[in-house]
Amino acid sequence: MWMTKFDEATRAVRVDENTYDVLLDPGYSIGGPLNGGYLMAVLLRAVVDASPHEHPVTTSAQFLRVAAPGPAQVRLEQLKEGRTAAMTRATLIQGGVSFIETLVTTATLNDVAPDWSDGPSAAMPPIEQCLRLPAPDPESGMTLNAQMELAFDPPTIGWLDGNPSGRPETRAHFRLAEPQDPDPYVLAMAVDVLPPVVFSAGARGWAPTVDLTWHLRALPAPGWLTLLGSGRMIGDGWFDEDVEVWDSAGRLVAQSRQLARVGRG
Repeated sequence: MWMTKFDEATRAVRVDENTYDVLLDPGYSIGGPLNGGYLMAVLLRAVVDASPHEHPVTTSAQFLRVAAPGPAQVRLEQLKEGRTAAMTRATLIQGGVSFIETLVTTATLNDVAPDWSDGPSAAMPPIEQCLRLPAPDPESGMTLNAQMELAFDPPTIGWLDGNPSGRPETRAHFRLAEPQDPDPYVLAMAVDVLPPVVFSAGARGWAPTVDLTWHLRALPAPGWLTLLGSGRMIGDGWFDEDVEVWDSAGRLVAQSRQLARVGRG
């Protein structure tokens, strides 16, 4: 079966019922560390393959260490299996050391309209009125940028020329660079691809995620996704970040919250 570059980069190969081999792709680096959303997508490939259910409806991840490109394993522990949901502990391991610990609930979603849904938390201009970030210096190690397209709401990237908005916020339209309809694994990456919301509040530097929880709310329609990122509090070297993901049909398809360290540099 033909696979996209992202499918191949997140592929998990079954070794036994509790172990999967993976190969972490250097193309998803943010200056050295691999993107946390990409790593969650890798873990979720293994979890769903071993589950009787088709979709990862909720994932809670603890980022213990910075994973490096190269061979790794996903170890699974099945905690509960029911008719409507299954719960799994999944650990990303390199060199016998745990790098990410996750708890994942899988279920099978139906592609139906919601009974009720609120609207987006912020309005987004059309893509033609949005801005792209400059291509990073090849020596920066920011290879993630080449894997995707982001078109930003202009006020939320004022930090780029020294004019941050003063509020923790980031908003953009998103899709993979290689044509591919979004799926739950693309959504796992989408909730963690925006520049940290603290940039708009005046902070800079790598902001490592400590904990990230996200929910798959609906199966996405083909086309661009809209990412709305915001924060509620910055203090004592920590910040929170909430992200809503809306699909091209105007449905809320994913939502996340993470706690991270304010960047240094």
